Amino acid sequence: MGAYIASGTVKKVIEINPFLLGTMAGGAADCSFWERNLGMQCRMYELRNGKRITVAAASKLLANTVNSYRGYGLSMGTMVTGWDETGPQLYYVDSDGTRLKGNMFSVGSGSTYAYGILDNFYRKDMSVEEAIDLGKRAIYHATHRDCYSGGINNLYHVTKDGWTQIHAIDVNEMHYEFAEDKKNGMNMSI
Repeated sequence: MGAYIASGTVKKVIEINPFLLGTMAGGAADCSFWERNLGMQCRMYELRNGKRITVAAASKLLANTVNSYRGYGLSMGTMVTGWDETGPQLYYVDSDGTRLKGNMFSVGSGSTYAYGILDNFYRKDMSVEEAIDLGKRAIYHATHRDCYSGGINNLYHVTKDGWTQIHAIDVNEMHYEFAEDKKNGMNMSI
């Protein structure tokens, strides 16, 4: 049995709640189901405790949940991000129950292409516009070079007020935009 791509336009960002996002890499059904399940668990926490769950606690819930199914063939690598009382947070969680905190991750089969851009151009002092452009270019390179990474560049910005979707752009359109930049000698110093 070979690789199977059901859709190149699947939305690879899952909106868990107005303050939490998850990404999808691996089995779409596994990612979608367990991150939606996480949304339900986060809502239950909020109802029981009268406050929003932290990003750390949400990522721990997801890691513990998928860890209980370890060895059952789940295929999932995800980033869980959001903003809580401690500020912006980012966690990597996979189907083995691994959970890592960091300030930058790229997950999935196209991640090596995205890391090539991120490692070269990421700076801690970036403006929001520079960070959006960096994210756009990193996702573009992952999706353009890797057929399993989908064909839509979905970009979000997370703040203390929640997340907002910046854009959902077809990578083919971006290809021509970046080709024109290259042709005109524009520097990608971000």
